[in-house]
Amino acid sequence: MDKVLNQEEIDAMVRRARGGQRGPEAQHQQVVESWDIRQAGQIGSEQMRAINQLHEVFARNLSNAVGAYLGIAFDCRLVSAEHLTYREFLHRLLENTYVASCDLVPAGAVAVLQLDLAVAFPVIDLLLGGEGKGGDLGREITGIEEQILESIMRIICRELQTAWQAIALEFQFGQRQPVAQAQRLMFPEEKNLCLSLEVKMAETRGTLNMAVPAVVSNALLRKISADLSYHRPRSPVEARRRIEKRLLDAAFRVELFAPDLTVSLRSLADLTPGTVLSFPKSISAPAVLVVDEMRLYPAMPVRVNSRRAARVITEELTPSATDGL
Repeated sequence: MDKVLNQEEIDAMVRRARGGQRGPEAQHQQVVESWDIRQAGQIGSEQMRAINQLHEVFARNLSNAVGAYLGIAFDCRLVSAEHLTYREFLHRLLENTYVASCDLVPAGAVAVLQLDLAVAFPVIDLLLGGEGKGGDLGREITGIEEQILESIMRIICRELQTAWQAIALEFQFGQRQPVAQAQRLMFPEEKNLCLSLEVKMAETRGTLNMAVPAVVSNALLRKISADLSYHRPRSPVEARRRIEKRLLDAAFRVELFAPDLTVSLRSLADLTPGTVLSFPKSISAPAVLVVDEMRLYPAMPVRVNSRRAARVITEELTPSATDGL
């Protein structure tokens, strides 16, 4: 037989459904949220410094390469490098702009390059023999202008490939992409390493932006992390122990001598082969062990089998042994 609920029980069920009242079981229930692996991974401070240094060099090389190609002063500077979703990257782009795809080989991924029309039109004018005047920023680039600008995009890809040579990645220019089509190149929530560079030429100023998928940029980050780990400065104690360990196998010049011996000039003048020169010092007086011109210990000359040797007497030099130092 089905149970019939009274009005109070019905009201309680409605409140729970609306979230107005939670029962004891609901109060202790854990909240579980889905996790997207594409949002994982953040750039550490050391990695970010290395990324910035790497692409600052890229910006300087790009300035020289494009400037030489155009025959003008072309200044390109890194503004930012950060992890963004592809949606966030697209939201930063102007509505009317130049966007192109770049195939990443052998990763099988696609990077996105974007250049402001404020820079693109003067570049096209220079390549056509003009003075680098800007065009109408409200219009689209024509098919002929697109082919002319392609040479500059190939230079950008070439310099990117040089900058990323640590992971043997090829940047191959793909094609110009309408903004609507560019939105389909990646998933909106896919993480990217996004680079923003400021471009200056004559009186023109604009930006060059690029997005490299995290699946590729993480390989570069792992390489940078490995290099940072290898080159990370050691503490003074670790550095000293490391030096001491290396010195254990180093060879040093060692001498054993009796300091402050004196003989007359007559004795030296009469020296001939076989002459025994007597020193004014007791045979029991210790000699001094010298290591690399540094006097260390008092020692006595001894013999070990067929080899000469020195037997250290005490750990410190006595005052008489240090006379004349």
